Amino acid sequence: MTGPVVVGLDGSPASVTAAWWAAREAADRHLPVVLLHSWTTQPLDVPIRQEAHTKQRYGRDILQRTAAELLHRHGDLTLTTELVSAPAAQALLEHGTSASVLVLGSRGYGSVASFLLGSSSLHVLGLTPCPAVAVRADDPAVETGWDHPAAANRDEVVVGVEDPATAAEPLLEFAFTSAATHGARLRAVRAVPLASLVAGPDEDIEAEERTRLADALAPWREKFPDVPVTKHVATGPAAQVLLTASARGRLLVVGRRRHPSLLTWKLGPVAHAALHHVSCPVAVVPHD
Repeated sequence: MTGPVVVGLDGSPASVTAAWWAAREAADRHLPVVLLHSWTTQPLDVPIRQEAHTKQRYGRDILQRTAAELLHRHGDLTLTTELVSAPAAQALLEHGTSASVLVLGSRGYGSVASFLLGSSSLHVLGLTPCPAVAVRADDPAVETGWDHPAAANRDEVVVGVEDPATAAEPLLEFAFTSAATHGARLRAVRAVPLASLVAGPDEDIEAEERTRLADALAPWREKFPDVPVTKHVATGPAAQVLLTASARGRLLVVGRRRHPSLLTWKLGPVAHAALHHVSCPVAVVPHD
């Protein structure tokens, strides 16, 4: 990946946390950062008048202040800012064609519709051709300044592998790259549906799935020999298995299918559950 890390910034605590995550990710991967603010898409709780010039001034101030803080922490970071009039979701999706990753903030636990850009964030997560990462406000896995380092026990990149045979490659590439970049352990998670137990004993089904998962991981372990890997196979609903497996997560990677039309988008139930419940950044990676 050589494109920039693009983060939507609206000045809320959630978006600032997302910007700190984006800056650290870009610095570690030696990628540029783009801070993007849509002055026509601002939080409803921002206490400013409705005049266009006031909104633009607010946007410039947010961009300049956040850029200064990030550059103070990461002195060699290549960073640019963009103040745009297009709706935030539209501007982010346009960047998604060339970005390495888009970064969105989340206000915290609750409905997925509470993302900082409102329901339009679901369109970004469901449509962008590049990976998109949702970061919660006050996320313990995210460094947010000199006095707020990431929690020391957040030391794993967790990836949910829905189907090791077909859809795993884009997710594993993103997850292994992230783990290698940050010197983290990778935990590959495969949930065995309860319905599968009808075909045989629990131990036999889990052993078979562990073998399939190991086969999918093999080429990536060869490509990233320094990344320690844990295979995590458990029986139960995929969302619950992922939630349990993410206890030490610094990042959770889940997938979604690509769609042929910009008018059609869908996040599956596992991605929805992860975005709703998991207490670390969640990367949604498109795959065929």
